[in-house]
Amino acid sequence: MATAAYLTGRKRYQRPQAVLWSDNAGTLTSGLYVPNGYEVGADVPDGTDPDLIDQFLILSDHNRGEISFTPQRIEQRQRTINGRMRSYHIADKMTVSWSWSLLPSRAFFQNAEFDPATGVSPYQNYVQEFTADGGAGGVEILDWYNSHPGPFWMYLAYDKYSNFGDDNNAFTHLGQYNEIIQVYFADFNYSVVKRGGNNFDLWNISVTLEEV
Repeated sequence: MATAAYLTGRKRYQRPQAVLWSDNAGTLTSGLYVPNGYEVGADVPDGTDPDLIDQFLILSDHNRGEISFTPQRIEQRQRTINGRMRSYHIADKMTVSWSWSLLPSRAFFQNAEFDPATGVSPYQNYVQEFTADGGAGGVEILDWYNSHPGPFWMYLAYDKYSNFGDDNNAFTHLGQYNEIIQVYFADFNYSVVKRGGNNFDLWNISVTLEEV
């Protein structure tokens, strides 16, 4: 099962990978968002409830481009009789998009077998690991797209806090997933750029997601 320790073990550098996709909103514990269930590719114990398997996917930052956030303010505006503008605000919704260039088509030579307690793969840092941080490759991302015509949850890790200090735990937020958004796929495309001589190719992928 995913825990704070598991997510810490899965990140390669001081901060976690920027994006995680999940089938659930997870659990908020001490300001930390942790998805429920097991990651895609985890070494799941025998007899595990099928509803807990393949519940989330950590995306790779390998050759990932900028993450673009486009807010949409849903409101009704009209001018009153004296010419002033009046607005009835309904909600703010976000469109998020990014792309990868030359992303390996798979993260590992074979199933990663992430340890369900530590998040560490036995193939980490060996020639069997193809993405720079062990995050999902093109095949895993495509599988997620094909199996999710409906909404799912996106966890984000980036610095969106204006103040730093102990009062709002901003330093802690930098090292974890600090925002979750329920989204749909609005656009998805990929191209096979180079066919590798090993067990993977190099893909270009772009995604656009709209907030529910």
